[in-house]
Amino acid sequence: FHNITAFILFGNGTNTLYQSNPPQARFFPPSEGVMLLPGTYKHKVAFITGGGTGLGKAMTTTLSSLGAECVIASRNLEVLKKTADEISQQTGNKVHAVQCNVRDPASVEAAVNQLVNDVGLPDVVINNAAGNFISPSEKLSPNAWRTITDIVLNGAAYVTLDIGKRLIKAEKGAAFLAITTIYAESGSGFVVPSAAAKAGVEKLCTSLAAEWGRYGMRFNIIQPGPIKTKGAFSRLDPIGTFEQVMLENIAVGRLGTPGEIANLAAYLCSDYASWVSGAIIRMDGGEYVSLAGEFNGMKEVTQEQWAIMEAKIRNTKGS
Repeated sequence: FHNITAFILFGNGTNTLYQSNPPQARFFPPSEGVMLLPGTYKHKVAFITGGGTGLGKAMTTTLSSLGAECVIASRNLEVLKKTADEISQQTGNKVHAVQCNVRDPASVEAAVNQLVNDVGLPDVVINNAAGNFISPSEKLSPNAWRTITDIVLNGAAYVTLDIGKRLIKAEKGAAFLAITTIYAESGSGFVVPSAAAKAGVEKLCTSLAAEWGRYGMRFNIIQPGPIKTKGAFSRLDPIGTFEQVMLENIAVGRLGTPGEIANLAAYLCSDYASWVSGAIIRMDGGEYVSLAGEFNGMKEVTQEQWAIMEAKIRNTKGS
């Protein structure tokens, strides 16, 4: 990108790292075992963008283990094929790799053609492809803005519209899921292109949930909080400074794991969630509400300080 000093986050590894958690984390240990019943996705096809690494890989692994025939897509075919083989060996179910640049409508059309030819129209579509970087907004170039919005917003739209039109023509329903972020709702400095694009993805999904329900399609959204994966954190937070700050702002005292997001994704895309559509589900360990409350910082006040303040409050007369 021109005139940008930034950490680039175009892919995430799945190796969860370990950190010194606040003491309350002991009450909230992660449980990453597959939640749904074996065979929940038998005879179902799932299409996952950004499926070669990070959350995409975790969601694909979970769906495949539940019986789905998964098709993963991204730009890097070599990484995709490695991931597909790894998951297939682990779950015993076929995983297909399809090269796709979601920024290019022609590439999306070709990928969906291959999907349909190989396994048929999907029952599940997960828009997970993402690009992000941190930068002061005054240093953003038009190309930097366009790159992120092309991947995140336009990419999700191209995939959704292409597959959606084919589903309507075939009179076939499907469950769509988008992975966004908690700052799609609040906004955030220093990641403005991502915040704007992710907010657009959410409106794309909630709008189509209302419009395309009549065609048998559901649309839902997961807003993950900080998920610690090796690839992302090695570039975003190489010395661990931001991680400690984040932990202090997360009510349950720890970062999330890919497996936890994967379990929620598997539920939302399953028949168990057939009455769930247009939902935006925040999964962040209480980070959003911790940051939002004006007086939440008072948890640092000691019992002795509370006693002093209470005495002063009791001695205050008048309004």
